[in-house]
Amino acid sequence: MLARVKKNDSVMVIAGKERGKIGKVLRVLPDEDRAVIERLNLVKRHLKPRGPQSPGGIVEKEAPIHLSNLMPMCERCNAPVRLKTKTLEDGGKARSCHRCGELLDK
Repeated sequence: MLARVKKNDSVMVIAGKERGKIGKVLRVLPDEDRAVIERLNLVKRHLKPRGPQSPGGIVEKEAPIHLSNLMPMCERCNAPVRLKTKTLEDGGKARSCHRCGELLDK
């Protein structure tokens, strides 16, 4: 089965406090149905000092967002789109834009 969102995809957040923002997927957590988006959904974490190399303090990091709150962006449409699955000539499958038919998997 093809994944709706993959690493390095450009996505738009469609729900929550970050609604309307666009970012790049850093990693996907398929077991939790979540993805981490670059510079979105930032949370503060209090880190304990672990020696001279890693001092403690308050660190901002990205928290995962549920996949249902994300929509892939089409480069040609420049808009969030639903995806279709296209069968390629070699028998493989690829994700494509529902509006214009552009392949998202290059």
